[in-house]
Amino acid sequence: MRSKKQFAVIGLGRFGGSICHALMKEKMEVLAIDQDKEKVEEFASIVTKAVVADSTDEKALKKIGIQNFDHVIVAIGDNILASILTTIILDDLGVEKITVKAQNHYHEKVLNRIGADSVVHPERDIGVRVAHQVVSESVLEYLEVSDKYSIVEMVAGAKMVGKTIVELDFRATYGCNILAVKREEDVYVSPSPDLVMKEKDILIIIGADDDIGRLENHWMD
Repeated sequence: MRSKKQFAVIGLGRFGGSICHALMKEKMEVLAIDQDKEKVEEFASIVTKAVVADSTDEKALKKIGIQNFDHVIVAIGDNILASILTTIILDDLGVEKITVKAQNHYHEKVLNRIGADSVVHPERDIGVRVAHQVVSESVLEYLEVSDKYSIVEMVAGAKMVGKTIVELDFRATYGCNILAVKREEDVYVSPSPDLVMKEKDILIIIGADDDIGRLENHWMD
């Protein structure tokens, strides 16, 4: 059994390039693919292997052995047609998991219908995260789980200091759950109901967006 998953990243723009760096940091095996020879040369020393290829050419992808990779990420920039054709080919070749970068809502709808297992909107997702962080100084990180639910990482407000999780009563009052509490170097996963909040504690909370908003308005400064 392989100890490392094999990933292929098609498209070496900012998004695809950042994925390559992140995967290599996790010590995965990464094949980087792009039509631009200069970009491929740039990543040749960074990833496991980098090749120049046209991802809309089925023969070229077969020659690379793309069908043998555990996960292929299609990070093609503005060429929606190339993104769609590449996704179709990968699905036809039986690639186990396909993640594709979408340019807009309609692009996403098409991708979902032609074989993409996961569709991401980097610009939209970053925009949502930044908006939450700008609006609320207490929110450190924001992760959208679905259209209605999110996970937020926020600093405990002054009103919370000295109170236990039971006294805060987030679950019953707001329908939100505290997944963990970070306190300096310590992390309390599924924290005890008797845990007392301290200044600078960081809470990781999951819940519906509206409920998280109500919680924040009441407890945060």
